[in-house]
Amino acid sequence: MSRQAGGRVAGGAGIGSRGPGETKIELDRRRIKTRMAKLRRQLQQMKTVRNTKRDRRLKQTHPRVVIVGYTNAGKSSLINALVNADVMVQGALFATLDPTTRSATACDGREYTISDTVGFIEDLPHELIEAFRSTLEEVEHAHLLLHVVDASHYNPRAQIQAVNEVLANIDGAANIPQLVVLNKTDLVSVSQLAALQHELGEEAVAVSAVTGAGLSTLREAITASLPQLQRRLEFTVPYSCGNLLARLHAEGHVESIEYLEDGIKVKGLADEELYRSFAASSL
Repeated sequence: MSRQAGGRVAGGAGIGSRGPGETKIELDRRRIKTRMAKLRRQLQQMKTVRNTKRDRRLKQTHPRVVIVGYTNAGKSSLINALVNADVMVQGALFATLDPTTRSATACDGREYTISDTVGFIEDLPHELIEAFRSTLEEVEHAHLLLHVVDASHYNPRAQIQAVNEVLANIDGAANIPQLVVLNKTDLVSVSQLAALQHELGEEAVAVSAVTGAGLSTLREAITASLPQLQRRLEFTVPYSCGNLLARLHAEGHVESIEYLEDGIKVKGLADEELYRSFAASSL
């Protein structure tokens, strides 16, 4: 009333005078809009940086593993435990806005990258999907998805469904192999865990990022799920091609190396692109 009327209602300043100004709710609304605009600018800047880093990674031939899951399922804790990283761990919505990517080594010696993503929530609005598109785009370029599930949650099945609904909005995500990881098994009983594994299938891996239980089994499952190298190579290359040997160690599988007088004889497995590089350099 004091903002709309004059006279005494407006503090005795007379007809036509101004009231006390904005109400608290209007002031809060304006501050929120200002904060949202600032966050949008920051997200756009982060997107540019992420796109640059992603383009650099895509030029490499390492397999890409991406961790997805409901918020607070322990995704960041799991990546820390797998690769001894220092990813921020925080039990809050959207704590991971900037995807973290680390290098890892499979059980057979192959190198791959593993990335964390934003935690999903049930009925995630399409506006939020667009806002966090940069972090979710990591999924589009993955060779394997680690779907982390909080085994101690009262309704883990609903969380799984919520994550799958979000993934359905991402191009190509339905065609990417998915490995279910039951985390926080140290907080559930043996019978509860057995029932959950029975429902989700024997391929679901039970782990605890806190105690380390099941991590070796998970590493083996990741190794088995990575893209298989298709070409077997056996070439003798000049000693000047040491970069090819380094790539084979990092991206492929070395079976044997023999140092001959005229070059290096190599046997192993590699993808098509690396195979052609060896073929072009062979003696």
